[in-house]
Amino acid sequence: MSEEEAQRYGGGTGGGGVGALSVDLLGQVLDRVLERRDRKACRLVSRAFARAEAAHRRALRVLRREPLPRLLRAFPALERLDLSACASLDDASLAAALAGADLGTVRQVCLARASGVGWRGLEALVAACPRLEAVDLSHCVGAGDREAAALAAASGLRELNLEKCLGVTDMGLAKVAVGCPRLETLSFKWCREISDIGVDLLVKKCRDLRSLDISYLKVSNESLRSISTLEKLEELAMVACSCIDDEGLELLSRGSNSLQSVDVSRCNHVTSQGLASLIDGHSFLQKLNAADSLHEIGQNFLSKLVTLKATLTVLRLDGFEVSSSLLSAIGEGCTNLVEIGLSKCNGVTDEGISSLVARCSYLRKIDLTCCNLVTNDSLDSIADNCKMLECLRLESCSSINEKGLERIASCCPNLKEIDLTDCGVNDEALHHLAKCSELLILKLGLSSSISDKGLGFISSKCGKLIELDLYRCSSITDDGLAALANGCKKIKLLNLCYCNKITDSGLSHLGALEELTNLELRCLVRITGIGISSVVIGCKSLVELDLKRCYSVNDSGLWALARYALNLRQLTISYCQVTGLGLCHLLSSLRCLQDVKMVHLSWVSIEGFEMALRAACGRLKKLKILGGLKSVLSPDLLQLLQACGCRIRWVNKPLVYKDAI
Repeated sequence: MSEEEAQRYGGGTGGGGVGALSVDLLGQVLDRVLERRDRKACRLVSRAFARAEAAHRRALRVLRREPLPRLLRAFPALERLDLSACASLDDASLAAALAGADLGTVRQVCLARASGVGWRGLEALVAACPRLEAVDLSHCVGAGDREAAALAAASGLRELNLEKCLGVTDMGLAKVAVGCPRLETLSFKWCREISDIGVDLLVKKCRDLRSLDISYLKVSNESLRSISTLEKLEELAMVACSCIDDEGLELLSRGSNSLQSVDVSRCNHVTSQGLASLIDGHSFLQKLNAADSLHEIGQNFLSKLVTLKATLTVLRLDGFEVSSSLLSAIGEGCTNLVEIGLSKCNGVTDEGISSLVARCSYLRKIDLTCCNLVTNDSLDSIADNCKMLECLRLESCSSINEKGLERIASCCPNLKEIDLTDCGVNDEALHHLAKCSELLILKLGLSSSISDKGLGFISSKCGKLIELDLYRCSSITDDGLAALANGCKKIKLLNLCYCNKITDSGLSHLGALEELTNLELRCLVRITGIGISSVVIGCKSLVELDLKRCYSVNDSGLWALARYALNLRQLTISYCQVTGLGLCHLLSSLRCLQDVKMVHLSWVSIEGFEMALRAACGRLKKLKILGGLKSVLSPDLLQLLQACGCRIRWVNKPLVYKDAI
């Protein structure tokens, strides 16, 4: 860029162009630039914009720990800090990065799956962020009571996510309850060491709780007795709480809370009577999820359900035994429904769907997964009545075809997601769906009749598409990928598993998808390292890649990954023809890589595995590897991996080579 151009765009020191505007004004301009790529372009073309963003940036997501200290000092106005994908982050590196940084504005920190961070790092975080209000520590399976105690020092904490922090017990929960009395949102889902005692103390200390998730805990009805006294509670999730039954729901209904959303899915001891009593005590309930909790709907539950006519917007009854009369009654009594879940419900017919949607015209999301009795007549009814439909899930509804989908596409212009997995749809169906220009998510798995022609229809009209599932769409070829890459530039998730006609030529087109983050290429037996290189050179945002059973991928593919896939976090290379040298180079080079599946790498020696795994120690969080290696890998290596927070899944599978069929 010339000096004159630089000054024109604010890149120089002159007073003209963008550089003449104040930092505050430029910051307001950047706030209105929503696309990440566009914001980056502004920074690159203008130093004035770069200064403005530094002064105004509110959120930061860091992928590598090395630049973390510099980044924390570069953005003084940060409010939200995401370190969930920061590879190799541990107590020492976190404390060092926080030291000396002015983080007085930081309110939210995400450390999900940051298994290397323990109580020392959390203590440093709490000390450095005096205005901390929200922390996400979910899936840090090694976190326990000491980590909970460290977070308890953040007295202003309002939101805390401890999901799957398996070491947290009643003692740790007590520390949080005493130290953070202003908590409003708390999840300790899967923390199975927490009992009724811990829940009772929490309720006594944190009276401002509005949202609580106790899913998968072994708590009893006594916990619901305590929870029922939380006057401000609005959302309660207790998925798969097997010790809770109708008596607990009755206790909850007698309470003084303000519940608007309840999730009792997979609570096997709950019956219709319990659900009826729950509704009876909460006349303003807006969301009810009772999926897979009981098989039949009793009349008492149905009679109570219709009393929620003015408020109920979400109802999930997945796995229930339903009838046309029941769906008609729901439609008549719950006219404000926005979402209905009937996945895997026996007895769902065209008559029932017609009766339901005739009165529920506000429906935006309908889940009919595995309701194999519905036909085009159901789609006609939905199209006629649900003009605001945004999400329609029809997986395994094999009796529908292009005629029904034509009605949906013509009458539901706001459709954003449709799942047609295993529906046997063809190119004509895609021709109709192409009318849905707002489509974001399209799932077409197991549709062998779809060809490049159909994919061309979608590519030409659905430019906003971000997720496409073509699992086992075996008629798709390289030409289809060419059309896709040309028309759907915003795709982030793409599944091409078992599309066995795809070659390196097809992958070369995918390199144009700059926003692609997740790519599944399982069992594409015709692709090689050349195709992998084409993808990773262009797709800089790639974070997950599945190459399982890509038998022609060898070390050249791994070298390409090591050089270009710098943001890759999850990789599957099981059954690939790679050597120890390629594996070692890969694992030592990819600093963000955290999850590797490498079963049956027949060309890798024991020494090759040893060198590769030692090179990745401190970064790997999950490893899937052949069980037979457990006895031959050195014990000190295994201890080192576990000490660094790596969970190893040993599998025993016979070496079987499968064709892409």
